[in-house]
Amino acid sequence: MAGQQNKKSAPLEKSKLQRDLLLGFVKIHVLYHAAQEAIYGAGISAELEEHGYHLSWGTLYPLLHNLEAAGFLAREEQVVDGKVRKYYRITELGKEALDEARSKALELVNEISVPDSVPVGPE
Repeated sequence: MAGQQNKKSAPLEKSKLQRDLLLGFVKIHVLYHAAQEAIYGAGISAELEEHGYHLSWGTLYPLLHNLEAAGFLAREEQVVDGKVRKYYRITELGKEALDEARSKALELVNEISVPDSVPVGPE
């Protein structure tokens, strides 16, 4: 019985892990674009879609709020077409996080880009 539960939960665990990994990339994208110019939900959503990230509003807005709560983004509200739109800009702490992420991403890309460095199986 326990073995059956493990088999059923394995795909769920794998999908959660994949989601967590991809959300890390999404956060880096958000910080990068917020460093270039002020971003807002629908605008950054469209940008992320161009990179193949399809986030629901229920994922995107909490992500933006969490980055703001962590001090990586600062929010400013503006009225656009009679509606309040929340714009986000990167903070100094966010810039530090982005610089570290950039450094780590470059290191990782360099490491995984070398075909000989990936073990294929038992030798």
